[in-house]
Amino acid sequence: MSENTQSPRKPRVAVVFGGRSSEHAISVVTAGAVLSAIDRDKYDVLPIGITTDGRWALTADAPERMAIADRALPNVADLAESEEGGVVLSVDPANREVVLSEPGSVPRALGEVDVVFPMLHGPYGEDGTLQGLLELSGVPYVGAGVLASAVGQDKEYMKRVFVSFGLPVGPYEVIRPREWDQNPAAARKKIVEFAAEHGWPLFVKPARGGSSMGITKVDDLSGLDEAIEEARRHDPKILVESLLRGREIECGVLEFEDGPRASVPAEIPPVTDHDFYDFEAKYIDSASGIVPAPIGDEATAEIQRLAVAAYEAVSCEGLVRADFFLTEDGDFVINEINTMPGFTPISMYPRMWQESGVSYPELVDRLIQAALTRSTGLR
Repeated sequence: MSENTQSPRKPRVAVVFGGRSSEHAISVVTAGAVLSAIDRDKYDVLPIGITTDGRWALTADAPERMAIADRALPNVADLAESEEGGVVLSVDPANREVVLSEPGSVPRALGEVDVVFPMLHGPYGEDGTLQGLLELSGVPYVGAGVLASAVGQDKEYMKRVFVSFGLPVGPYEVIRPREWDQNPAAARKKIVEFAAEHGWPLFVKPARGGSSMGITKVDDLSGLDEAIEEARRHDPKILVESLLRGREIECGVLEFEDGPRASVPAEIPPVTDHDFYDFEAKYIDSASGIVPAPIGDEATAEIQRLAVAAYEAVSCEGLVRADFFLTEDGDFVINEINTMPGFTPISMYPRMWQESGVSYPELVDRLIQAALTRSTGLR
């Protein structure tokens, strides 16, 4: 009798990207880089894009079409194999099969998915919503769980968690949707009083946004209302922060077999053609950070300690990028964490790990392997 020489099935990775948030294009760029880096000899890959109106679409496996070209941002709609129908993931934990459903056609099974690599940024993807769907479906996934994703997306509650764990945060104020809708004068007065205590300029930003979208630096009262409306285009809840004078330092955290470890830190130098490190500076003009940050051994050890502490405080999994200010007094103040940071090869998170001895393909593989060994549900 002949032996069965059929090779075992390779784990199937669904790379999910795009989404309904204002960070749609950056998610596409990030996914393109990950698709280029996944070892196709080791994994089968299924690219699934979510359009700006929320349709899940089977897309071309074409990383070269997913980059920013001549300042033009990519879009899932341009990558989708069909303009109608969509991909459906079963919510039955016993059935991980993905089905493609198109009008006028019999639904087509695309096979089972072993792990999801969610490359979405912002609301409807990075905020616990997609993670909740994957928990219901029983499909393992890369990155933070429901709670950590939600806390990591909401800058107000993120800061509240940091404070409760003794991590240093800068002064901030929150304007909730009802406050501005019902009594904008009182909300405005609240911000003016905050400015009187902490000084101008202020940064007005969406409380649950990312990629520096919707953020305005406000130098005085005359620009306040316009900044509030710009932030509210992205999120009805806004955060107001005082200017922290110092250096912007970032640090990556990655889960290893023995627990989370921190990378070498990076410094974001002041940008000359922008008021601050905004969306265009990051992604269009490709302002570059300094890796490793020239801050000395003692400060490096301290920011690494604080980055891991922030990761643990929010109950993160897999990865995190923690952003800090190194003040003129030599103290670190944590600004925020990103549970799914920018992930292109030139993004700060992969660059920090490259300098720490983990290459980009190895980083992608390590995250997939960690997800495959982690079960869904309470843990």
